[in-house]
Amino acid sequence: MLRLRRAPACLALAALAVAILPPARAAAPAGATKKILFFTKSSNFEHQVIKERNGHPSFAAQVLQSLGPAHGIEFVCSKDGSLFTPDYLAQFDALLFYTSGNLLERGKDGNPPMTPAGKQALLDAIRHGKGFIGTHAAADTFHPGETAETNTNQARTWRYRVLGDKADPYTQMIGGELIIHGCQQLATVRVVDPQFPGFARYAPGFEAQEEWYSMTNFAPDLHVLLVLDTATMRNPYPDEPNWPPAGWDTPYKRPPYPVAWAHRYGEGRVFFTAMGHSEETWRNPRFQEMLLGGIDWALGRSDAAVLPNLASVAPRAADLPPVSAPVAGLPPALKAKESQTPGHTYP
Repeated sequence: MLRLRRAPACLALAALAVAILPPARAAAPAGATKKILFFTKSSNFEHQVIKERNGHPSFAAQVLQSLGPAHGIEFVCSKDGSLFTPDYLAQFDALLFYTSGNLLERGKDGNPPMTPAGKQALLDAIRHGKGFIGTHAAADTFHPGETAETNTNQARTWRYRVLGDKADPYTQMIGGELIIHGCQQLATVRVVDPQFPGFARYAPGFEAQEEWYSMTNFAPDLHVLLVLDTATMRNPYPDEPNWPPAGWDTPYKRPPYPVAWAHRYGEGRVFFTAMGHSEETWRNPRFQEMLLGGIDWALGRSDAAVLPNLASVAPRAADLPPVSAPVAGLPPALKAKESQTPGHTYP
């Protein structure tokens, strides 16, 4: 049985542990259970999908709880950065991050931060062979020069740069860094490598609604899996009055760029997807299948050729958009409806 724990405790809802399996994926072999830390400390903005309510696991944790048993995975959830030591990390086969901000500070969610030694222990563990999976705001983490006091509700002019090997070591490990995002948009995503685990059924591409991240500091050795076709982006709410707000599409006035990839960090396998903002995304079987494929690869349970292809599949990924202030959210009527909806349970 999957155990979903928070340090010191993360209560599991057994009634919710109903496996919703993507149709193309086989169950893991008996006796092959792997242990993954699902780490969701938010020193900056905390997404609704990873918020714990009334002592219950977050929505994303519930999805993982549902998927884990049939895939031979035990997820342990935590928001406690102070636990990061070599001995603590040694128990896990891989680490799954949905984080934000400077994790060396207590920050907005109030949970214990990592120490500098804890951050180094994280990077060392991956470099020496630990798998790493990042979703969405994992790329909104460890921005150089930012603290819990930094006002990110303004034009983030300091993020519009390409740092190369001067990027934060965490950014170099994960493979890219968030600059900004606009309102949720529909966009066409091109599947670059259908041979990668979990991606075959979605080639040559698909349309999805997401809070798309506009990103920079792509590692040069990325094996890109998904490319966002910025020319196809459109407002998903054309019938809503006074929507979208001004500047809603400025972050995407740039050539196509990667939104999912894999690469090696030393001996470790790193998989990242910029998707994962909302409950709707986490419910989506396509997202689940691609995430599970990335997890399997990061764990070493499946293999794939991950040769660098950034220069060929997104040659202008380093061309950044015009500087703009953050624009986010939903149309007012939908926002009010969402706030009145009880639950946040899965499935």
